Amino acid sequence: MRSSRKYVAVAAAAAAALALAACGSSGSSSGGNSASGKITLTWWSNANANPLLGVFGKLMKEYHASHPNVSFSYVPIQNESYDTKIQVALQGNNPPDIFFQRGGGYMATQLKSGKLENLTPYVSSWISELGAEAAAWQINGGQYGIPYDLHSVGFWYRKDLFAKAGITSPPATMPELDSDITKLKAAHIVPIAVGSKDQWPDAFYYDYFAVRECSIPTLKSAIKTVSASNPCFLKAGNDVKAFMATNPFQPAFLNTPAQVGAGSSAGMVASGKAAMELQGDWDPSVMEALVPKSQWNADINDIGWFPFPAVPGAPGNSQALLGGGDGNSCSTGAPEPACADFLEYLETASAQKLLVATADVGLPANPAASSALTLPAEQTILAATKQTPYIQEYFDLAWPTNVGSALDAAVANMFANKATPQDIVSAINQAAAQQ
Repeated sequence: MRSSRKYVAVAAAAAAALALAACGSSGSSSGGNSASGKITLTWWSNANANPLLGVFGKLMKEYHASHPNVSFSYVPIQNESYDTKIQVALQGNNPPDIFFQRGGGYMATQLKSGKLENLTPYVSSWISELGAEAAAWQINGGQYGIPYDLHSVGFWYRKDLFAKAGITSPPATMPELDSDITKLKAAHIVPIAVGSKDQWPDAFYYDYFAVRECSIPTLKSAIKTVSASNPCFLKAGNDVKAFMATNPFQPAFLNTPAQVGAGSSAGMVASGKAAMELQGDWDPSVMEALVPKSQWNADINDIGWFPFPAVPGAPGNSQALLGGGDGNSCSTGAPEPACADFLEYLETASAQKLLVATADVGLPANPAASSALTLPAEQTILAATKQTPYIQEYFDLAWPTNVGSALDAAVANMFANKATPQDIVSAINQAAAQQ
């Protein structure tokens, strides 16, 4: 996931957020109709720090003002603890009414609990407004989650460091990227920062090489069948190995976190200690939270973005992107249509603009809110998402949870020189066999 991970970087005390739990309500901690017709929707989310925490609070209060019978009990949960807690809750008898959702195989794994509400009857009249991306939150035609933002991964780069190294334009192909890495090294600049301590940033490289090496039909088939048996997945691993042989990363990258502290990979780019980072569209907001602007030696508008370069001769589509999104689901015990109606409210243009402009969630799920994107680089990403024929959801979320975890671990081992490209394929397929 990737935008939700940014809140690890800006983690703050969430005690103040507990005031949101009242939100005009008292009594039951789970959804339901009382004798007076009043409803309390319990909402679990990994948004445990501002600005998103505050924006969610504002949206709950606004909704309550126009729907006085609906109140909220909001439970902020630290991101790294969230997955375990929601899994336990869905296996129990009292899951939250609304809960943070990542979609894809992650959602499909949760569906096995029997506790995810099929929202199709409640959203069919408007869900098409979100476009094709809403399909990533469907299982067998049923809408089990609603995204409130969308994400695309690409390279964030320092324009000033590129200029210092004599690079006049972002690379469009892998040979061009390799050449730029050489130029940056010659200028004594770390070419690329990576937060390998967290593993998932490593997987971005394998995922993107797979997107370049595999055709779109092959990618779709691999997700559906939960298999990495097509030779293009082995080729992707070999591409990663060849790329790492150019030594593009900072020293001690295996011990570098992605988004925690000024010494993280995001912090290195913000402070000018590295020229690039392969990350999601949320990266600038992470940088601003980690490094004071006085230490940037650059303006936020001088941070550029370019898509993962094409691999010459590879059968994958060179304009395909890697991405995902954040959203919510309703549990089967949630009062309807109140739960689904609130999720629809989060998709309104006004709510979406607030989420984008104030909470820095990334790209809006509702295209009607695109005007809220203000950075030139954000508009570049938006244009890329409009032009792409396909967005591949991060493999560790598109596949079932255990398969995604096996992928992340295997790729991390290869980054640490403890695994081979074949080991990655084997790990994926062995985990898939256990489904």
